[in-house]
Amino acid sequence: MSWRATVLTLFPEMFPGPLGHSLAGRALREGIWSLAAHDLRAHATDRHRSVDDAPFGGGPGMVLRPDIVDAAIAAVADGRPMIFLTPRGLPLNQTMVRSWASGPGLILLCGRYEGVDQRVIDARGLMEISIGDYVLAGGEIAAMAVLDAAVRLLPGVMGDAASAEDESFSNGLLEYPHYTRPPVWQGRAVPEVLLSGDHAAIAAWRRAEAERITRERRPDLWARYLQSCRASAESAVASRFTAP
Repeated sequence: MSWRATVLTLFPEMFPGPLGHSLAGRALREGIWSLAAHDLRAHATDRHRSVDDAPFGGGPGMVLRPDIVDAAIAAVADGRPMIFLTPRGLPLNQTMVRSWASGPGLILLCGRYEGVDQRVIDARGLMEISIGDYVLAGGEIAAMAVLDAAVRLLPGVMGDAASAEDESFSNGLLEYPHYTRPPVWQGRAVPEVLLSGDHAAIAAWRRAEAERITRERRPDLWARYLQSCRASAESAVASRFTAP
């Protein structure tokens, strides 16, 4: 059975969009995964197909109604994880993506307007996810980002599955720099170690570069990486003393 993605949105025509191209698009055509865009307005009950209303307590904007959203979820819910894309959600990370890619698929709710009535979020146990500290007009682009990240990890999608092992975030670090032909370009030479054929030296250089870039650009990741290294070292020491 293929990995299944269902998107609940006011704009189903936005899909597959970029997901219909490159790796994700080829995998979609080959049946490695499937995508269904479900129109929230299909569950409206009035002739205007209304899905939103003014917020209680006042304030600008409109809020997606809980009865409409719940009916849409009920039409597709089947045990797959359910995600609500929202700026206030937990930050998306590679650990989440790997977990979702190893499962049966995802159901993604795309927010619009001022958001979704909290009661349906609580009642359905939606996982609130953010792709960054900024605000988009809606959750559709965020949903595409989540799906692209997950689909590329599905078996058979990437030509070289090992290429995912050294990517940014795969081992707690940002990725090291890459170089290809020509060996000298506009007076800039490829680091000599990459031309040496010494695989151990190349691996050490790449590790050092990944650590440098992470330390300079993402001190939050660097702090977690150091903590993980310390924990691993302490565990190794403890195992030596407890081993029979």
